[in-house]
Amino acid sequence: MRGTVADESGAVPSLREVLLAEKVIRRYLQPTPLVSSRRLSREIGAEVRVKLENLNPTNSFKVRGGIYLMSVLAGSGVRGVVTASMGNHAQSIAYAGSLFGVPVKVVMPGWVSRVKVEAVEELGAEVILKGQYYDQSAEYAEELAKELGYRYVHAIEERLLHVGVATMHLEVLRELPEVEVVINPIGGGTGAIGAVAVYKNAVPDVRIYGVQAAGADAFYRSFKTGELVDLHGVNTRAEGLAVARSYPTPLRALRGRLEDVVVVTDEEMEEAMRKLYASIRQVSEHAGAAATAAAYKIKDRIQGKRVVLMLTGGNVAPEEFARVLSSG
Repeated sequence: MRGTVADESGAVPSLREVLLAEKVIRRYLQPTPLVSSRRLSREIGAEVRVKLENLNPTNSFKVRGGIYLMSVLAGSGVRGVVTASMGNHAQSIAYAGSLFGVPVKVVMPGWVSRVKVEAVEELGAEVILKGQYYDQSAEYAEELAKELGYRYVHAIEERLLHVGVATMHLEVLRELPEVEVVINPIGGGTGAIGAVAVYKNAVPDVRIYGVQAAGADAFYRSFKTGELVDLHGVNTRAEGLAVARSYPTPLRALRGRLEDVVVVTDEEMEEAMRKLYASIRQVSEHAGAAATAAAYKIKDRIQGKRVVLMLTGGNVAPEEFARVLSSG
């Protein structure tokens, strides 16, 4: 435990900020589909739609934050950017750096899948493998940025990322203004902060649920206690959720605004990966399927509601996806 966070001022972006970010992002990205599924709706007992953020250029919602952040930094004369990531944030920053001509170095944990490392390198960024989980990589990245005179971008605390990724929820609200429940995975919390920024500012009665991996549930513990938590390690195959500690900004932004945080196991996420492929033929990584796994787990609480599940990413190694599909 590392203390209590009480001050919530400024933790949640305004709707005006998100609308302005949308104007920038729309130059580079088209809205992702929001698709309905009869099978998921029948099995969960609700009117279910899935937001396909896996169809973005980097196969993840995080590219939204990267583009908006880099659009701001590029105009400030930044020399370069250093960040840390398990993969999807790395691809986001690398992709945006290539768009705006900004050099990017990414520090990644040594166990991250080769498919994600190669994807980052193909986008022109330099990858440095350091640490066993995100938080160790982030510490090294921050020091490296100081040495190089680059701008350090924190994957979780950086406000410009929160504003950019919130645009996915703005798209949901435009297409489905009658939405009643939104379920969003939480690694560090950027996507969930985006949900709060949009729904709680525009339609406060929307219920927002977060989802964490059972082997990386620091934010869940913080959500329940109000204290910052450091697990000093993670145990999950969900790379996008493998964050070992909670951070001040997400805790201030989300505690008291989320309906609840649901904890799911790797096995439950893998079952959800199979269900997403069987029902809407979409490829999801573990973290990307977390919202679907949570919907099955809390279906008694969302019966009959208009529910949106955020499929946040599809960056999974082919052999891993094949293993998941064949093990059901």
